[in-house]
Amino acid sequence: MHSVTRAPDYEALRLSDELIDELDRADLIVIGTPMYNYGMPAALKSWFDMVIRIGKTFTFDLARGDFPLEPVMSGKKLVILSSHGEFGFGPGGVREKMNHLETHILTCAHYLGVEESHAISIGYQELGDARHEASVADAFGAVPVLVSRLAGCHSVNG
Repeated sequence: MHSVTRAPDYEALRLSDELIDELDRADLIVIGTPMYNYGMPAALKSWFDMVIRIGKTFTFDLARGDFPLEPVMSGKKLVILSSHGEFGFGPGGVREKMNHLETHILTCAHYLGVEESHAISIGYQELGDARHEASVADAFGAVPVLVSRLAGCHSVNG
């Protein structure tokens, strides 16, 4: 059996370094994504794979015992803006246990230094009825409230 040595993909590493540097400078990370088959789209998973790197965004030390991974960055806030074809994926919802999108994002975001997160979602898309319209209106109403909270203001105007 012959071993194959693979040359490093320097362009991919350069892009990864650039994306990680951008994240390192950010206080706030905003991810807008649909839920696909109860989880994250492949493009978002690919992005996480580019920005979560040992020695860059987390360290690995067996001296830490059962928890050898530790984020390098800290103090970041995350906003997840998502859309779902169905409904009930939030806490206490009828499909809460089927929401593998937000749990996967939060697990990955931990290794980007995220310590606070917020989520706003739109549901009922596949149903396309008044519940979907209400969900859109609720989400659009929640955005300025969240922006004010994140900015430390009591109202949208300051």
